[in-house]
Amino acid sequence: MTEWFVALGSALWLGILTSISPCPLASNIAAISYVGRSVGSPRRVLLAGLVYSIGRALTYVLVGILVVSSLLSIPSVSFFLQERMNQVLGPLLVVIGVIIMGWLPFRLPSWNLSEAVKQKAAGSGVAGAGLLGVLFALSFCPVSAGLFFGALIPLAVRANSRVLLPAIYGIGTGLPVVIFAVLLVLGAQWVGRAFHVLTSIERAARPVTAGIFILAGLYLTARYLLGVNL
Repeated sequence: MTEWFVALGSALWLGILTSISPCPLASNIAAISYVGRSVGSPRRVLLAGLVYSIGRALTYVLVGILVVSSLLSIPSVSFFLQERMNQVLGPLLVVIGVIIMGWLPFRLPSWNLSEAVKQKAAGSGVAGAGLLGVLFALSFCPVSAGLFFGALIPLAVRANSRVLLPAIYGIGTGLPVVIFAVLLVLGAQWVGRAFHVLTSIERAARPVTAGIFILAGLYLTARYLLGVNL
């Protein structure tokens, strides 16, 4: 039971950290700003923020279900992961920690939404907010890709959780967005202040999270890969 609580808490934190990382944070604010200018009433702004969060969260859930189910449905891969997960997870956590810190820069194939696409989606009101959530969720940057594919997916595979952990992760990615929608209703200046606060939190949380990943990875590597009893 304790392991499940740790797994759930880890998935939620990974989702929140993904959402407040520089690249996703900027896209979240941009999306809510676009939608907020078009939907008009404060109530619809809040609804649009919620729908955007749901669209983004559901995208992560569906991708997580697809990847985890694919890995667990292949007998040879499933058997390998069940037998060797701790050996694989150790070096992987070290690499993810290094990526989070930006010490191992790499570029992912990326695509940027054109201004016309953003305006068209935003002009569709609340429904367009959900579409923007889906599109921005699929625009992985190195940190968000590392957290999702390198941290959440192994966690979900290890826990044999096709739905729950990806869902908790998706909820975590949506929480800051709902907060931004509320602040946008209160006034644009509140969004700017929140951006600075979350940026400061992310800068402090990033090295802590990366350090935990690296230490845990070194421990798992020493114990399960090198056979060192600690």
